[in-house]
Amino acid sequence: QVQLVESGGGLVQAGGSLRLSCAASGIIYSANAMRWYRQAPGKQRELIATITRHSTTNYADSVKGRFTISRDNVKNTVYLQMNRLKPEDTAVYYCNVNNGLRDYWGQGTQVTVSS
Repeated sequence: QVQLVESGGGLVQAGGSLRLSCAASGIIYSANAMRWYRQAPGKQRELIATITRHSTTNYADSVKGRFTISRDNVKNTVYLQMNRLKPEDTAVYYCNVNNGLRDYWGQGTQVTVSS
């Protein structure tokens, strides 16, 4: 059974930093691309960062240059380093993987950025 567990969210002032983690189990982690999404109140869930199994990365324009996605294939964990945070980054952040059959999601972690 695939399980994704996020951690690292919290309250931070604008301009600050947070590092999110997502620990994966139940999949051949190193064979899959991993993704971070976020969902702000009243808005659709949006894809913000992807890292392929070869560690190629891609970012939404809204976070490019401020966020960095990385992975540790030994720890089966994907990270999202978030710098220069803005109030508009406030959202629930979700880890995602698709194993070729379906999407799996973590429970989400709340990030709140105060102005």
